[in-house]
Amino acid sequence: MDSNTPLESKIKELEEKIKAAKLPADLAEKLEEEISVLGASLRSEGAFINFENFSNYVNCILSLPFNKETKDVLDLTSAKEVLDKNHYGLSSVKNLILEYLSSLILNINNQGISRSPIICLVGLVGTGKTTLASSIAESLGRKFERIPLGGMGDASDLRGKSRGVVDAEPGLVIKSLIHAQSKNCVILLDELDRITDSFRKDIMGVLVELLDPEQNKAFTDHYVDYPFDMSKVLLIATANNTTSIATAVLDRLQIIQMPSYTDEEKTAIAKKYLFPKILTQTGLTTSQLAINDSVWPTIIRPLGFDSGIRSLERSIEGVCRKAARMIVEGKAQSVTVNNENVKEFLTT
Repeated sequence: MDSNTPLESKIKELEEKIKAAKLPADLAEKLEEEISVLGASLRSEGAFINFENFSNYVNCILSLPFNKETKDVLDLTSAKEVLDKNHYGLSSVKNLILEYLSSLILNINNQGISRSPIICLVGLVGTGKTTLASSIAESLGRKFERIPLGGMGDASDLRGKSRGVVDAEPGLVIKSLIHAQSKNCVILLDELDRITDSFRKDIMGVLVELLDPEQNKAFTDHYVDYPFDMSKVLLIATANNTTSIATAVLDRLQIIQMPSYTDEEKTAIAKKYLFPKILTQTGLTTSQLAINDSVWPTIIRPLGFDSGIRSLERSIEGVCRKAARMIVEGKAQSVTVNNENVKEFLTT
């Protein structure tokens, strides 16, 4: 039996998959040309490796949502309800977001263009930037993807690595689109200000292309090596501050300052949103764990200084885990956290 027959069969399968896919005509033609070259080199050394590399590439291309998008929910009242449901207070921030969503809705309805100013939420750690971005996606009925830029050290992490290198792969932008399976998803560019210093210039260059509506309709990942239209993607950015963000990037962003929460607001958030959610996640019921109102100030400022919502959430998680262990070990049937024992529940 010809040892290459299985490989020929696999190439044929790939060819059929490409023909069945609804790819742009010039991209399909490009892939068919590569298949012809691959077929002609079946007996050459490294033919199997070449096939594996090409197969991975084709599967990546076929996974891209060229023709897939979710149906937008273009309802400002519904958007306000989502924002209010997920976030306590922040009325000024919510109003600004609703104004930007209004612009997006009008552009979609009147011009068929999914375009609005690109929001950058700026504020301290734990002020709700990431969850607010997720709520914007929820309010529009769109898929939500997050690209963490904190500590990113190479532009190829965003734009991909060429198929000519050993560790070739698509960048995080393309991976986000593949994961969302929607060309109108919401992509969060998280922590713009935390990019590694040595590669900041190159990464900022990619970000300029992503954020520019004249360029992002033909965004080219080095691995995919074919322009993808990202004009329907809604990009949102976050940063702790703007001092290290390139001017060219800042020029393309609408900054929204996130205010810090007061202790009263944090107490309301903890009691209304965080504690019920974490209680359920830990497997506890309201009859098994109660927290007295008098101890919330201590939970909010366990070390005496002001901490963000993320730290508050971790503190509540610690309280719930300790209570869960006490109940599972039979030390208590129910637990009440009060002024006498709160310190025990907050120790790590």
